[in-house]
Amino acid sequence: MATLWATIFGFTKVIDLSSESMVTLQERMVHLTEQLSMPLIEVSLIINRWIKALMTRLEELADEHDESLPETVTSPIPLKDNNNESNNFNYDLERVLKMVDDDRMDILDTLIRVTIEEEKLSLMSALLFMRNWEYEMRKRLEQVQRPGQLFSPVTFEDGF
Repeated sequence: MATLWATIFGFTKVIDLSSESMVTLQERMVHLTEQLSMPLIEVSLIINRWIKALMTRLEELADEHDESLPETVTSPIPLKDNNNESNNFNYDLERVLKMVDDDRMDILDTLIRVTIEEEKLSLMSALLFMRNWEYEMRKRLEQVQRPGQLFSPVTFEDGF
């Protein structure tokens, strides 16, 4: 992880993404996703849900202060190798969503919520943290060749 400079509500703030709180959240999420053998689609859906919730709240706060959020916060981290080829498979989104394990997703969702509250992470820090996970999941989704790969367990290399 890294240190980011973000201008929030007119103040420049250093957000240390390697703080102890971030490391705790990272370790817990990696451990749980691997322990539960969570599929790519489930992890991606939870990360997306958290980004939407955090963005909604941050946009509300920005509006209250007549401010706007920087694009580095509102937009996903761009993928480096954006090979504009779409995957040549069709899948029924409704069918895919019926196949996800809601209980397993709820466990990850709860772990994230509890850790953010327990570690007292700011909304901005939590969002930027989730953007890193979103980037990692998008890289993996881009490599999916067949619908079944959406259900491949997410694993991480040491140091993620």
